[in-house]
Amino acid sequence: MTVEGTLAFFGAYWPEIVAIAVLVLLSAFFSGSETALTAVSRSRMHTLENNGGKRAGMVRRLIDRRDRLIGALLIGNNLANILASAIATSLFIRLCGGFGVAVAALVMTVILVVFAEVLPRSFAISTPDRFALSVAWPVRLFVAVVGPVSSFFNMLVRRLLIACGVNLSGEAPMLSAQDEIRGAVDLLHREGSVVKADRDRLGGVLDLEELELSDIMVHRMAMRGINAEDPPEAAVRAILESPYTRMPVWRESTDNIIGVVHAKDVLRELAEPDVAPANIDIVGIAQKPWFVPDSTSLKDQLNAFLRRKVHFAVVVDEYGEVQGIVTLEDILEEIVGDIADEHDVEISGVRPEADGSIVVDGGVPIRDLNRALDWNLPDEEATTIAGLVIHESMTIPEERQAFTFHGKRFIVMKREKNRITQLRIRPVEDEIKPV
Repeated sequence: MTVEGTLAFFGAYWPEIVAIAVLVLLSAFFSGSETALTAVSRSRMHTLENNGGKRAGMVRRLIDRRDRLIGALLIGNNLANILASAIATSLFIRLCGGFGVAVAALVMTVILVVFAEVLPRSFAISTPDRFALSVAWPVRLFVAVVGPVSSFFNMLVRRLLIACGVNLSGEAPMLSAQDEIRGAVDLLHREGSVVKADRDRLGGVLDLEELELSDIMVHRMAMRGINAEDPPEAAVRAILESPYTRMPVWRESTDNIIGVVHAKDVLRELAEPDVAPANIDIVGIAQKPWFVPDSTSLKDQLNAFLRRKVHFAVVVDEYGEVQGIVTLEDILEEIVGDIADEHDVEISGVRPEADGSIVVDGGVPIRDLNRALDWNLPDEEATTIAGLVIHESMTIPEERQAFTFHGKRFIVMKREKNRITQLRIRPVEDEIKPV
């Protein structure tokens, strides 16, 4: 077609061509707006609104009524597509006669898919927050006009679904808020936006409500305390040589805890004139013990520590028997990881071997092992790695006995009476050698 012919063509059919172009642009606007407003970050909009962003507040209000918003945008998108296709069909019938319908269908399919669907949606999904903010004003006006029609169609759809036995209002969310946050953090970690340490800290905060004191307490077998019947100078020496600031005081047996002594109180007594270690009454300066049930969640216990302004509690079971002790530091370590100071005793519970295996003490908590090695061993039924092996094997294994579960090979290295004290762990795939 020559230049003169082209100009003559546009001169004859310019109203239809302009109308089709405008309708395709409107369809692209609705498609991009739908994609951006459904993918927009609600948390970012909330932050921008708190910082004075009016458009962010508008976006938040739009997505608060997502069904009304999507319905209005779909009405606009479909109207634009149908009108553009109808005008194009009329135009091509005049140009091509009987083949005009087929030609219009082919041409408009390509135009609408490329320019009204794929292109605007791809652009919107690449920067959903910015796109949503830029279209907030016109979308708000359009929803205000078409919203009642959208609400009517939504009501009609809901009634049809209810008639088919589907009740949308009764649908519960598949994930809790904690699970959604955890999933988002894990995704950002895989993408490299969140480092492992930050992911573990955020996960620790989310786990506080799920974990109980029995999961993190210092078990009674590992608990260090002061015997009230020991000579005072021996008790003072034990307190000052201990790496711990607070220690339980027991009489007759460790099940009978009568107080908690603070090293600072002992030092304060020693600073008094004419006071020797042999003259100190350990029981007299000890504070009253605080007993808490082992089923208490870490979240509740953390709040209780902060409310009572104490750092130490004795954990008991439902029968009142002492199970262990827990401190404020123990709970904080579940969030930030191990907190060590210059007086802590360094206990190596995990040792990597040259062959790629890991030698682990039986008392190492599963959560600590998962955090250190980025594993996913289950900790619902057992707290320690030895407990996990006993739970999975449903027996108390002998030395050198091996088990395979959860993608790992567990070999019992040492056993003392009925306790597994050391294990060797290696990934199962490490044992598969290429032929």
